Amino acid sequence: MDTGSPSSHRWRFFRLGGFDQVRLDTAEDLLHLRELDQKLWAALSCPVDGLEFDPRTLAMLDTNGDGRVRVPEILDAVDWVCTMLRDLRPVMAGSSSLPLAAIDDSIPEGRRLLASARQIQNFLGQEGAEAITIEHVAGTEALLHESPFNGDGVITPISARDQATQILIEEIMTCVGSVQDRGGAPGISAEQVEAFYQAAALYVEWLRQAQENAQTILPFGENTTAAREIVNSLRVKLDDYFIRCDLAAFDPKAEDALNPALLAYEAISPHELRLDTDLEHFPLARIEAGRPLPLETGVNPAWAQALAAFKTLVVVPLFGDVVTLEQPQWEKIKSSLEAHEAWLAAKAGAEVESLDSRRLQDLLDGDSRKELEKIIAEDLSLAEQVESFEGVTRLVHFTRDLVVLLNNFVAFRDFYSRDRKAIFQAGTLYLDGRACELCVRVANPDTHVTLAALSQTYLTYCRCTRRGSTEQMHIAAAFTGGDSDNLMVGRNGIFYDRTGEDWDATIVKIVEHPISVRQAFLSPYKRFGRMIGDQIAKFAAAKDSAVDTAAGSKLSGIGTGADPAKPPTPFDVGKFAGIFAAIGLALGAIGTAMASVMSGFLNMAVWQMPLVIGGIILMISGPSMIIAYLKLRQRNLAPILDAGGWAVNTKARINIPFGATLTTLAELPVGAKRSTVDPFAEKKTPWKKWAVLLALFMALGMAWDKGYIQRIFVNAFPLFSSQQNNATLETPVQTQLPANQTTAPDK
Repeated sequence: MDTGSPSSHRWRFFRLGGFDQVRLDTAEDLLHLRELDQKLWAALSCPVDGLEFDPRTLAMLDTNGDGRVRVPEILDAVDWVCTMLRDLRPVMAGSSSLPLAAIDDSIPEGRRLLASARQIQNFLGQEGAEAITIEHVAGTEALLHESPFNGDGVITPISARDQATQILIEEIMTCVGSVQDRGGAPGISAEQVEAFYQAAALYVEWLRQAQENAQTILPFGENTTAAREIVNSLRVKLDDYFIRCDLAAFDPKAEDALNPALLAYEAISPHELRLDTDLEHFPLARIEAGRPLPLETGVNPAWAQALAAFKTLVVVPLFGDVVTLEQPQWEKIKSSLEAHEAWLAAKAGAEVESLDSRRLQDLLDGDSRKELEKIIAEDLSLAEQVESFEGVTRLVHFTRDLVVLLNNFVAFRDFYSRDRKAIFQAGTLYLDGRACELCVRVANPDTHVTLAALSQTYLTYCRCTRRGSTEQMHIAAAFTGGDSDNLMVGRNGIFYDRTGEDWDATIVKIVEHPISVRQAFLSPYKRFGRMIGDQIAKFAAAKDSAVDTAAGSKLSGIGTGADPAKPPTPFDVGKFAGIFAAIGLALGAIGTAMASVMSGFLNMAVWQMPLVIGGIILMISGPSMIIAYLKLRQRNLAPILDAGGWAVNTKARINIPFGATLTTLAELPVGAKRSTVDPFAEKKTPWKKWAVLLALFMALGMAWDKGYIQRIFVNAFPLFSSQQNNATLETPVQTQLPANQTTAPDK
């Protein structure tokens, strides 16, 4: 794919999410989409599962069936639609109804599609309709399932013209298996027909060989199969018996050892005997040198019934009604069945063995195969037409869904739109007084979190279940507003999917990142408050433990009695005086420091005081706010989607203004009335007010004593201060005279 070749088409782009996205607003944009540089596409592939998109459309786009939709498949679909339609306005509008006049019947494929569309309308009783809709093609599979012929070369029992052919089709399916037709029904194709008749011919020929050579292949006539089975069941025991007798003839001293020992009988005698477990491993009869095998009396009870059947089926037909079996006779029996064993080993056509040989011969001699081939040919004659049915279905689906997919694949226009949602947005999560719009389906939170954590976004993974159902899914919800104080594993919420169905959502995993600058501003103070609370709790716990320990030791001392030899510890005045002196010095140092700070603060001009307070607050909250701001600017959608199987081709930013639209906070409706009277509010205790007033008066008194308040008034009202000074200078100074002198003496 040459993505760098120049294009004569004038493309238009818009900037959203920190990157340029192409606008696909006209039919010309679709016609030239193959010329667009692939580096400018928002995504390069997406999964076919877990999206809020018609799965049938995605399956049609996934031509290679790998579970992903890729750029070449998108381009092929766009080119095909642009070729099949002379009017692309329904495609650009995303219409679920395709006017038949929009199909280009000037090309052969277009004419076939138009004819198939009209035939679908005829099947549905919509003759003469000017458009074909999604609802029309949705019943295509049902039409193919109910129809006896659907053009795939597979015929089903309902394809038969008579009952005999229907029975034959069912017999073939039973013998050689079946395949599914286009409608999903089991049936047979030309391959199954060929396999069946070939197996039937081989099986009939195999049976014919036995009939022609019955003297050797079937030495026991119709009972040959039963005779073979009984011989094979006794073969090992008979060979064992005659070998033992030969060994006893070789060495008479071995005769006792070759028979069951007395200890073997003693071992089984205490309990109830069973033929199958206790006796079947004993020889068929007592071992003696050169002794023939008795067939009626003196045989092992575990094998008596089998030997009786052996005599009836095998011995009597060959040797007459004898009561013993010599070793040469046994060897003759084995050799008489060798031809039969060879014939069985050469069996062919076993697939049709369940059918009677006469039935198979009738099928081979008759015209049944030609009838089946004729029906298959009739079905295949509709192949082109039925394939056009599928083409009509694709065309109608692409008319409705193609542009929607392009605006979520070539560009993320729907995601950054206020009135639409992207196909990867699964729904809305309501939790902790917020509504989260960026929720994506997740197959496995443990594997998804590895890559999604790089998005710099606060994510909560929720398990969603339905009441009264075993259906379950996982989502990853992005929190882009508010704070994280009340977000924790185990909290419950409600998730509404795109169809409006509600799910019970429970947080199972959290990926922590900054949510807002406001949260970062308050976080140092919250951390400090938590630290103070933790220290107080630890101190209280330590004191409580110490009290318990002291009480326990005192109680144990009472129980055992005090040690009279150990005098009580005297009170150390010097020790406690030193402690009190150290506490006093510490309090004095703290007071001096506070006085110095207060003195420096009060010596400032009034306009400088707010700046100092703001600077202190900025020093405390500034670093966390800056870090949070930088991280919020780095929030990226790509890792969240890539972790779910996408191949995002750009940095899809979630900046602060856009993030505020993805998570909305609870607000009172416009015009709502709110009463502040809470009958269950906590009662306010007056000691807090008196403590604040006492501290205020102490601070004012200290400031007055040091002259800070006077300085403030002098600095705040310089004009008033200068007027007072002038008045003081203009007032004459009267010298105090002695009591006996009323006027100053003349000089």
